Amino acid sequence: MLPLLPQRDPALRPYRKGLYFAFFNAMNWQVATATPTVLFMAYLGADSFQTGLVYGWPLLLTPVQVLATALLPRLGFKRLTMAGWGARSWFLLVPLGLALTVVSNPPAWSVTAMVAAMFCYSLSRSVGAAAITTWLQGLVPEAVRGRYWSTDQIMGGAASIATLLLCAATFTWLPPSAAYAVQYTFSIAGAWLAVRCLRSLPDIPRPSVMSLGKIWADTPRLMFRSGEFSAYLWLAVLFYVVTTSIVPFSAYFLKVEAGIAPSLIMGCTIVQYLGVIAGNWFMRSRLDRTGAKPFFRAAFVLCGMVAAGWLAGLHWRPALPFLLPALYFLLGATLGMFGSANVSYLAKILPAADRALPVSLHGALTFFLGGLAPMVWGLVLKGGGPVPSVNVTAFQAFFVFIVVGAGLLVLLGNRLKETPGHVDPILAGDWLFRPFRIVASLVRPPEPAADERSER
Repeated sequence: MLPLLPQRDPALRPYRKGLYFAFFNAMNWQVATATPTVLFMAYLGADSFQTGLVYGWPLLLTPVQVLATALLPRLGFKRLTMAGWGARSWFLLVPLGLALTVVSNPPAWSVTAMVAAMFCYSLSRSVGAAAITTWLQGLVPEAVRGRYWSTDQIMGGAASIATLLLCAATFTWLPPSAAYAVQYTFSIAGAWLAVRCLRSLPDIPRPSVMSLGKIWADTPRLMFRSGEFSAYLWLAVLFYVVTTSIVPFSAYFLKVEAGIAPSLIMGCTIVQYLGVIAGNWFMRSRLDRTGAKPFFRAAFVLCGMVAAGWLAGLHWRPALPFLLPALYFLLGATLGMFGSANVSYLAKILPAADRALPVSLHGALTFFLGGLAPMVWGLVLKGGGPVPSVNVTAFQAFFVFIVVGAGLLVLLGNRLKETPGHVDPILAGDWLFRPFRIVASLVRPPEPAADERSER
């Protein structure tokens, strides 16, 4: 019944292809950039650094979006989006081909091919992402944007859960090579259907874009000038540096060191998403009344609890499988609460008339430095020997680092200044699952004329 949601709302029906895009797009990225690809890297024999490299590419290449916005006045929204989104699916033929041909004893070049393919995938995705959110924001009338983005979240979230369930089922019922082949076929199909949906949407007038010269000149001032924004910017950077590596290396450790079945790891990932939903549900009715600070503190404390739980499980290894559901649920709640509190707090500390560059800088810098963390930790966590392994002592130090980082985040969070009360979000939608939306504020599409709005 979910695909009928856009049909049931007459106001959203003209933009239903954009909502179907959200559904099919989640089918794609939930395999290509998340836990299934981490497990596939382990299957190919990748070490922790190579796995961290692949996981970090989408975040590390986020600043490419800022550069790609310079192409919008020349190419327009639709052409740029179609160029990036259309190209990315071709690079997934590499993991699909490897899954079909590498049944046992993967050759060393297969890991190199996977690292290169995912770099190209993430690069093309970043180029296309420079336009997609602002295109849809300008296409959908203001009166129904709230309902549009809420439905967008429902469609994308449902597709994410369905994709994770599919991955868990394939790992349960199929041999590994066949399971990965099905997953990447599913991912490619999602990318192809998503592009078909975008192709049917009309373009909007070409925008005005903030010049790269202004971005270059104002960025150092925003980063280092004393004030509420710079203080919060570096707190958010620390949060992403502390938390980004938890998901890939938890899955990698469970696969190569603890011997946990991939189907169970995918089950834990589903529990993590339930934690995201629970965290957002808990704070939804309280955020306007209490402000974001209490939820920042809660997220940081939960982060420390997750790391402490992992340390306990690593010390008493037989207990680890029983701790995993709770640890993954709490991790999801951590990420969900921080994501929503982040959007609310930024809207409070940045004047509405001067948000474009600070918001984009915040997103680009936090995701870029967060994307570096898995690469650095991948080097630290590498085990010795010819087969993939994890240095368990280093892995314990990793979680000690997270506990210390969480404590520092609590101290820094207590210093934030905030006045509780309602504030309109910077951009409706879920930043946690769609980090590519952060550049939307750099691009200002012309508002549709009054007669055009009435026709829509």
